[in-house]
Amino acid sequence: MRSSPRSFDFEADSSHAAAPPTAANGRLHVPERWAARRLLAALGDPPLRFILPNGVPVTSGAAPPVATLRMKQPGVLLGLLVNPGLHFGEAYTDGRLEIEGDLRRVLEILFHAPEARPGLGNDLARLRQGFARNSLRRARHDIESHYDLGNDFYALWLDPEMAYSCAYFPTQNASLEAAQLAKFEHVCRKLRLRRGERVVEAGCGWGSLALHMARHYGVTVTAFNISSEQIQWARDRARREGLAGQVEFVADDYRNLRGKYDAFVSVGMLEHVGRANYGSLGDVIDACLTCTGRGLLHSIGRSRPRPMNAWIGKRIFPGAYIPSLREMLLVIEPWGLCPLDVEDLRWHYVKTLEHWLERFEKHAELVAHRFDASFVRAWRLYLASSIAAFECGSVQLFQILFARPGYAGAWTRAEWYTPPADARRA
Repeated sequence: MRSSPRSFDFEADSSHAAAPPTAANGRLHVPERWAARRLLAALGDPPLRFILPNGVPVTSGAAPPVATLRMKQPGVLLGLLVNPGLHFGEAYTDGRLEIEGDLRRVLEILFHAPEARPGLGNDLARLRQGFARNSLRRARHDIESHYDLGNDFYALWLDPEMAYSCAYFPTQNASLEAAQLAKFEHVCRKLRLRRGERVVEAGCGWGSLALHMARHYGVTVTAFNISSEQIQWARDRARREGLAGQVEFVADDYRNLRGKYDAFVSVGMLEHVGRANYGSLGDVIDACLTCTGRGLLHSIGRSRPRPMNAWIGKRIFPGAYIPSLREMLLVIEPWGLCPLDVEDLRWHYVKTLEHWLERFEKHAELVAHRFDASFVRAWRLYLASSIAAFECGSVQLFQILFARPGYAGAWTRAEWYTPPADARRA
């Protein structure tokens, strides 16, 4: 059986892959052509062409190449052999690796490459990430590094609601705007919200779901967030729309949540909690829910536990950890909360990301002017690689509906698709 370095998987930390011969003065001690062929073989001989720094092309010969990866410096190939999960992104971001052809197609090929057998290094990387403590200070720093890049930046490519999580497409040709509103409705119907109830939201983004719940279901909402730019946006919008009396946006960490509520909801926050803090989150949920309370967790997840990709963790989502479904249940099971329903919206996230990437590309020149060209390449890679990850099934989007044992939920899912007559205000 042929041994090989680990694949390019953006969802697995390959920092512990076996290292090739060392480099000196920017030149590999082994012929670059041999190293490139070994890398192609490790990827399952995909239809890709490598152009080495000296201009020599290398292909697998299995099929006509659909794209070219041009390595502009010798160190690029060494990085791809040692730690592709980190150095592919680094080299592409800073321009040392150029892709001639469809980036998304290249990423799909790489994500479908044969996966190396799980190893101790991969397990240790997952444990380091999963059990790293996200302190209050660290959590604030990590959130600000991503979400406080500027509301005007996100407004360029998100929908007018500024919804930065997986949409729900009732039909495949629905617009992004319609799909994000449908996502709000999907969440509200699952929670069976009723006028006068109290809802708490952990990690509210720009506040669009909280405002939707208050406006259309007559509930009062307390929403927590530690992104200063997002919370200011949400407060300003609540005042403009006359909902400040129904929705309170709290600039604080979910761990400081207090009070009693009929429903708990978290959309797109669990990824930032860290597995070591699932007990803390479970404590908060258990303490805040009434005896007939219910809740919903909406999060990117995995089919099985794996570490976060090193480049994504370094450049895009520092401190993040994507849990498996089993790990997500650790938030609710120890407190006797009952899982009522689990839904996977993976393909809905593919369509959401497609919309985001298309809109981002339309404003790429403006984004480059505000930041720089490497920032554009990094975010292009982040969005395109996320599409590939969802398409190949290495990541999922789970919605888990749960409740106290005393809560009487929906008999069937039918009411989630047809709103009850008394649920919403006109």
